[in-house]
Amino acid sequence: MDLEFAAPMFEWRGPAPYHFLAVPEDEADQIRETSAFVTYGWGMIPVRGRIGETDFTTSLSPKDGGYVVPIKDAVRRPEGLVLGDEVTVHLTIDI
Repeated sequence: MDLEFAAPMFEWRGPAPYHFLAVPEDEADQIRETSAFVTYGWGMIPVRGRIGETDFTTSLSPKDGGYVVPIKDAVRRPEGLVLGDEVTVHLTIDI
């Protein structure tokens, strides 16, 4: 399954600050339809992603009935992304 969307990057403070993109509702609905086949526990879903010229792997995390995409510094820094930027991401979920 391939998805592409744009969302503002936000910070979620925990033990350390992390950056995320919230998956829009329509795309989250598509993910939910296949989540039972791809989750490895706790609702986490492994994905391959691309932002700009940077490829990465991560896992979608369930949050507030939807999903969030963690954006690692290794992706954020080379792409020059800062909090509040509208970020376009391409995600691939292997089913």
